[in-house]
Amino acid sequence: MVIKINILFFLFSSFLVSAFEKKTLLQQGHAHNDYYHERPLQDALECFFCSVEVDVFLRDGKFLVGHDKSELKKEKTIEKLYLDPLKKRVLQGGGYVYEEKVSFTLFIDIKSEGKSAYDELSKLLKNYDDVLSGMVNGVWKKRGIDVVISGNRAKEMIAEDLTRSVGIDGRISDFGSMLPTHLMPIISDRWSSHFDWRGEGNISKEEKNKLRDMVKKAHLEGRRIRFWATPEKKSVWTELVDSGVDLINTDDLKGLSKFIRDYSKK
Repeated sequence: MVIKINILFFLFSSFLVSAFEKKTLLQQGHAHNDYYHERPLQDALECFFCSVEVDVFLRDGKFLVGHDKSELKKEKTIEKLYLDPLKKRVLQGGGYVYEEKVSFTLFIDIKSEGKSAYDELSKLLKNYDDVLSGMVNGVWKKRGIDVVISGNRAKEMIAEDLTRSVGIDGRISDFGSMLPTHLMPIISDRWSSHFDWRGEGNISKEEKNKLRDMVKKAHLEGRRIRFWATPEKKSVWTELVDSGVDLINTDDLKGLSKFIRDYSKK
């Protein structure tokens, strides 16, 4: 009888640990090119990522999702694939995408001309004012979803918009900027523009220090930092995690999810 109880306790404990691991949010997880997955957005949410990125083109007044014009389909709008399902989750979830009440970041990578695209996007986003962080009477109000404009960024136009509900994706060249963090909440840049290491062998001491200095600068300014086009290798993920990089780009959602969970146990 005692043996049976011990076995049942072990199985129940294992179940609780497994459930906890599955529900733990991956605040470093950034689903790059999320729309290429079989179920855009949903795959990232099921892996408990807290950041996704979507590429859009403005066509006939609609924001169609795709990396290239040849991929665009009229039914694949940003509203249908991202904005509407996220809004539904926030309204049903007490103001947040996840029950843990952690902000969710939606990067909108604009592939069209920046100014005309933002002019239309700012109108569209007003339909989501109740779930998006944004300016209210000159003060930035946090809500469940933070939108960050990447790609062709109409930086001056966005900065001058006193009713905006977006921030700007910064670059390494923006270190030292006096822009408020709600206007430029994150510094992002291409990995290969700053580092030669591709994950083979050990990263050099010089590049390791360079990476950590970049992270330190971003954090001192109150901004997060990420790199795109990073090699999808555990060696690179390890270095990014150890250096304190805030968002780790990946198209391998399950691979990065498992890596972070396993690495956190060490």
